[in-house]
Amino acid sequence: MSENTRKPTLTEALIPIIFLIILLTINVTVFGDAALDGSNQIVLLLSAAVAGLMAFRIGIKWETLQNGILHNINSAMPSMLILLLIGSLAGAWMISGIVPAMIYYGLEILNPTILLFASCVICALVSLATGSSWTTIATVGLALIGIGKALGMGEGLIAGAIISGAYFGDKMSPLSDTTNLAPAMAGTDLISHIRYMTLTTVPTLAITLLLFLGIGFGYESTHSIHDIDPILAALSTSFNINVWLFVVPVAVIIMIVRKVPAIPVLFAGSLLGILWAIIFQPHIFQEISGGAYSPWRAFYVGSMKALYADVSVVTGNGIVDELLSTGGMAGMLGTIWLILSAMVFGGIMDASGMLKRIAEVIIKMVNSTGSLVASTAASCVFFNITASDQYLAIVVPGKMFEKIYKERGLDPVNLSRTLEDSGTVTSVLIPWNTCGAAQSHVLGVATFTYLPYCFFNIISPFMTIFFAYAGIKIAKLRDKTNR
Repeated sequence: MSENTRKPTLTEALIPIIFLIILLTINVTVFGDAALDGSNQIVLLLSAAVAGLMAFRIGIKWETLQNGILHNINSAMPSMLILLLIGSLAGAWMISGIVPAMIYYGLEILNPTILLFASCVICALVSLATGSSWTTIATVGLALIGIGKALGMGEGLIAGAIISGAYFGDKMSPLSDTTNLAPAMAGTDLISHIRYMTLTTVPTLAITLLLFLGIGFGYESTHSIHDIDPILAALSTSFNINVWLFVVPVAVIIMIVRKVPAIPVLFAGSLLGILWAIIFQPHIFQEISGGAYSPWRAFYVGSMKALYADVSVVTGNGIVDELLSTGGMAGMLGTIWLILSAMVFGGIMDASGMLKRIAEVIIKMVNSTGSLVASTAASCVFFNITASDQYLAIVVPGKMFEKIYKERGLDPVNLSRTLEDSGTVTSVLIPWNTCGAAQSHVLGVATFTYLPYCFFNIISPFMTIFFAYAGIKIAKLRDKTNR
């Protein structure tokens, strides 16, 4: 910092946050679910401008702010690339019959009574095996949301069950990036971190499953079992449904389990989907290519459109037609725009020291183990809202609180558990966070529509705070018996 630069006051640091919250509230009230079409992005950029004015006021130069923005965007670049590939994978798996087959067999097995419970369990197992909530939601989750809609279940409910299960697996899997990041930031090892997390995570999942089971038994579907028959008929008429279609998702899961990075896995999954479409659904290409082409030209045009553009298969059944439409890579551009806007705001807030200033105030409020854990959890949620990225919501609080946990004689596993219980799982509840924006777009359900039903994500931070205030299994330094 130059001699003309000073530390921001708390008021200066809070002004952009207050401006953002007020404008977002107005925006959601005026635009509703359409707020993500562009108005929220503008709100984030306007808030970034306000943050920039505060930064200039304390003497920060534009070059410093620009470097902060670029650093933030660079950290989000893998997420944006993954989003593009998820768009292409969704298109490829739709025309290949993979997603239709999942919906078809799912409708034959599942019913509204157990759908929420089963969806949560299925996504938890897949995410636990793969370590990726994003991949789980973009594959199995897409099929389950289709099954839920076909059974007449509210999209917010089914999306909440999918996300709850997916984030349980993401949080507990040793293959997950956040599960490895949290102990690294706190200064502990992976195995101790996972073992200590089970104390809060298993009860949270149990409560979540009981809630979904209870809702399922009390749910009155608007569809009877006979309403499913036309859907099954439309799917089997439009696609060649067979078990061989599941080779591709199984291959994707195997690659992820073998620790192949997400970007090449999703790219390979997209290409395999196109290959399976050529093998099993050759008739579909004339329809989606939009012209009477020769077979090879139809294959080429149809494949390209499935990967990058809006594609739909018309079956004559309104419910099925709604399920069998994807936006490809182009459909993800609005979400990427949202992420870029959020990174601009977060980058300026971070580079100007305003986020750090607010964090210092939070730390000063700590006077007990319970308040320390509660402050850590609140900081994780705060950074998910302001920095708009779950990694920053783990890294920044992790570094902020690492020393104070040790000074109070607390084992680092307490910190790493809190980071995961609060940082990882709440990211998907924020519409402009990379996770919230991504999952909302992939599932086609507005964040505020599924938020009330993400029981696992909502309960997790409260569970870790309850354990801290109650003094349950709070590990002390050099006290291995509490682990």
